[in-house]
Order: sequence, then C-alpha cells, then structure tokens
Amino acid sequence: MQVKRVVVGVTSSAGSLQALRFAADLARYHEAMLIAVHAWMPPGGEMADRRYPSPELRAVWERAAWDRFWAAVELALGGTPAEVGFMPEVLRSEPGQALVLLAREPGDVLVIGTGRHGPLRRMMRCHVARYCLAHAVCPVVAVPPSQLADAVHGLRGFLDRHRLHPEDAELRIEA
Repeated sequence: MQVKRVVVGVTSSAGSLQALRFAADLARYHEAMLIAVHAWMPPGGEMADRRYPSPELRAVWERAAWDRFWAAVELALGGTPAEVGFMPEVLRSEPGQALVLLAREPGDVLVIGTGRHGPLRRMMRCHVARYCLAHAVCPVVAVPPSQLADAVHGLRGFLDRHRLHPEDAELRIEA
C-alpha cells in the first residue's frame, strides 16, 4: 500500500505528542502529506451552545483551540515540519468522528495516541482511540506514550502520595 496522507490527532497529552512525532516520521518516510487535527467542543457541549448562542464566545473558543493546537505542535515537533507537506486542521467536532471522517481516502493512515495503560485509565479515557479503531476505514496505528511520560507520572504520583503537609510536621522552637 502506498501511503499518501498521514492523519494524526493532536492534543497536549503525552500519547498525542508521541503520536504526532511518529506521524511526522511516517509521513517523512513515505513522502506523504501530514494532516494534524485538533478537534474541540464548546464548554458544556453543543446543547449548551445552541441554548445560549454567542458568536463572540465561539470566536474565543476557536482561537483557544488554535492556540492549543500550535502549542502542541511546537512541543512535539519544535514547530511546523519543513521536510513534509503539513496541513493543520482545527475542527469543531467530537475527536474520534473528526479523525475517522478525515482519514477515509485510499492511501490514508490514521495515527492516534493511546494514553497511559492503567486499568482505570483504560475504562475512563480511551474512548477516542476505541472509536477510531472501531470505525476507521483505513489502517490505524495506535502509539503509546513514551516511557519518559510514564516515568514522570510515576514520580509525580509518588511525590503526591508522600508529600509532607504542614499539619504533619512538629513545630520545634529552640531558645
């Protein structure tokens, strides 16, 4: 199969950043177009936006979505990749649906981040990955976060569990 386009979901999560790096390398290797997609929903969802529509708020939300997108691209790749064709997409949509709709042409490959792999995390957060794996009509590559992201999470969790609170410390005043 000849890869023509590599579609990747972009957020600021560790799994997404790793997926964006992988997708850029895959697009570079196949000399394919890299389509980076950030999907967003209004706070409170579509129903809240329909109930109280505000063009000013919609513009602010869309600008914030673009800002999050470019921050993630900068964090993952150091900016727009110069050596591959790059198409940024920021869409008002559910993430899984947006990715599956964009990655439907012959020669497309969809790259998604999978997040951390704890049992509770799997049940609660992998709905986008599951949706894409279940509904995509093209090959899907599921990229786990780097081991460094897991190490940072593990250290942060350790520190949170063993943090000394002021009420736990003895106050000693020496004269």
